[in-house]
Amino acid sequence: MKRDEALDMVKESLAEIIPDADLTALGPDDKFRDALEIDSLDFLSFIELLGQRTGFRIEDEDTPHLTTLADSADFLVARTADGS
Repeated sequence: MKRDEALDMVKESLAEIIPDADLTALGPDDKFRDALEIDSLDFLSFIELLGQRTGFRIEDEDTPHLTTLADSADFLVARTADGS
């Protein structure tokens, strides 16, 4: 997966979970929970949806890598590159 594809997937997943969120104002290093004011259930839904879209299981220990656009995209690119 290329980085721009990963960013699109992250944004699409966030938009599905939080349809009224202004993702254009979200910077690459802004924490989702702060910038979008999402709660734990929304964050969990985002993680689950991202796992469904990518086809791989996202473990609890992976969630710290999925808190910003930049970190999430980097995680997805690395995860698809190593085949896990």
